[in-house]
Amino acid sequence: MHIEIDNKSGFCFGVQRAITKAEELIGNGENITCLGEMVHNHEEVERLEKLGMKTIDIEQLNKQTKQTILIRSHGEPPSTYQKLSKNNNTIIDATCPVVLKLQQRIKTSFEQIQKTNGQLLIYGKKGHAEVIGLNGQTGNKAIVVSSVDDLEQIDFSRPIEMYSQTTMPLSGFNQIKEAINKRALNKVTFHDTICRQVANRVPHIGEFAKKFDIILFVSGKNSSNGKLLFEECKRSNPRSYFISSASELDTSWFQNAKSVGICGATSTPQWLMEQVKDSIND
Repeated sequence: MHIEIDNKSGFCFGVQRAITKAEELIGNGENITCLGEMVHNHEEVERLEKLGMKTIDIEQLNKQTKQTILIRSHGEPPSTYQKLSKNNNTIIDATCPVVLKLQQRIKTSFEQIQKTNGQLLIYGKKGHAEVIGLNGQTGNKAIVVSSVDDLEQIDFSRPIEMYSQTTMPLSGFNQIKEAINKRALNKVTFHDTICRQVANRVPHIGEFAKKFDIILFVSGKNSSNGKLLFEECKRSNPRSYFISSASELDTSWFQNAKSVGICGATSTPQWLMEQVKDSIND
């Protein structure tokens, strides 16, 4: 049976950069604590914790004193930096450069649009770590929209400026853009800030899924990007299966199959996809 791992799946640049930084610090003997899951993949977080990294959630933030705290690729709002600095913590900022630049753009735009009584919109998933960091640049005064159903929050008689969470689907951005343009009574400005390294995986993974009898999509269950890409796999190949590790493989899936494609999310480590491949061969 032919088994192939998609060479465009796995960590995006921002995630890989943050993990490399964590590994370097641990290798140098640093005791580091990551604020939030380093990546939405339990197996990778567990690997890093076995190396020596500690993970805390936002509720534990105020208890950290004189620690080395790593900010993951998703980024954080200004309030997080203020709290960490107040308690004399050392901050290692591994925010993805693309996200960091977007934070700065949103901060500047929000300051400008207030002068015209405008509204700043963020197209993103409510409660997502990146969105929390982005909205923090506005003092949490931006309007977060996930779909056209959320547009009732907007006053269409006032100016509107919209940005996007970097990992949202381009199709959704365009749907919201079209809906706003139909109802807007004032100036509207759209900024397509979706990361193309992530967005381009959607059409690619659909094409990849068509090439094989079976697709094994490897991802953490709580990865938004994973859910999006798996749905694309499923559309292209009904025999697509979502797994988080090799332990979830089912031998019945492989009946009458001559080829298997293995792919994953931007939060899926290469070693985990390799592990799945090895388990099939065994």
